[in-house]
Amino acid sequence: MVRLLLSIKAELDNVTDLAPASNEYEYFFQVQCNSCHEVHPKFISVNRTEEREVSGGRNSTANFVWRCGSCKRESSAKFEPSPTLPYSADANGQFSPFLTIECRGLEFIGFDPKLGGNWTCKGVESGTLFPEVTFEGEGELTDWVDYDEKAALPVGISDIESKWSRA
Repeated sequence: MVRLLLSIKAELDNVTDLAPASNEYEYFFQVQCNSCHEVHPKFISVNRTEEREVSGGRNSTANFVWRCGSCKRESSAKFEPSPTLPYSADANGQFSPFLTIECRGLEFIGFDPKLGGNWTCKGVESGTLFPEVTFEGEGELTDWVDYDEKAALPVGISDIESKWSRA
């Protein structure tokens, strides 16, 4: 078993507390088998609220169960019960812990914030909630822009990056 920590960093412009908009957010990860080191060709989706049975385990469940197409070994991953940590303006431009996942037989090696759905954030000065943040961009480039009426300031998020490390 391996516990992996996903950290993210972004450039926040007049906003804070960037996080998925709901507990049912679909995270899109790139996965690699620990046995044969085969990398799945597509990003896979994992949801905190969905659980599947792990074969061979007594009443064991996971948020993601995968059989490697190359070596046919079954692997699984489960979100830690601790909540996703919002990315705050205090961490602007620096990596900050986001979520932890327990993995058995696999490792996540990539994360795409554009595929999963809406995010949320709020204005630093006004507290204005922006509940439907979606990212656009080519390849690794991602951005979102809007305007905070209460603070009379432009707001935005750009240059989101992620990295995986052992927790």
